[in-house]
Amino acid sequence: MYRSIQQFIENLDITKISEDRKINLEDFIGFIAQKLKSKETVNLNFICTHNSRRSHFSQIWAQTIAEFLGIKTIKSYSGGTEATAVYPSVLKAFQSVGFSLGRLSENENPVSFLKYADDAPPIVCFSKVYDHPFNPKTNFAAVMTCSQANEACPFVPGAEARISFTFEDPKISDGTPRELEKYQEKSKEIATDLLYVFSKAKELSK
Repeated sequence: MYRSIQQFIENLDITKISEDRKINLEDFIGFIAQKLKSKETVNLNFICTHNSRRSHFSQIWAQTIAEFLGIKTIKSYSGGTEATAVYPSVLKAFQSVGFSLGRLSENENPVSFLKYADDAPPIVCFSKVYDHPFNPKTNFAAVMTCSQANEACPFVPGAEARISFTFEDPKISDGTPRELEKYQEKSKEIATDLLYVFSKAKELSK
């Protein structure tokens, strides 16, 4: 793993997570812990309305933090109730902590990839609906990263669990002088929660 990303994760402070938030994360922790204990693959499909911001932050950090913690059975995906495009400041926020970025296509919904290590498989990033062929059809948790998607998707076909993991939308900062800073803050917030969730799940699965 690139040293800058490793240091970023090492510096995340999970003690700042509120007790109320920890209670909200218990279902997520329990799902992962049960899967780890039974030696099953943990498929996580992070779902948001447009699959453009929070769901990508969650997908990419989930795969990266799983590697950081040595959890090899976590596979992360993302989707939306509709497809748009990955918002550029999401990718810039990842680049700012050391991820390498590449492009596979240039169009209205470009396909990019991020890497957290030279020898790691690339994490492919493009906006898609949650049931896109790129995503698992069965044996996955639908992890809802925004309240709108939570309400719009009362039922996700094939999901064995439906988990609330919601965040405020950084979109409110778009076009402001502090746009990238706000996206970096959201990236860090999501990474901190995922580090807590995965660390607790790993501990409980022993």
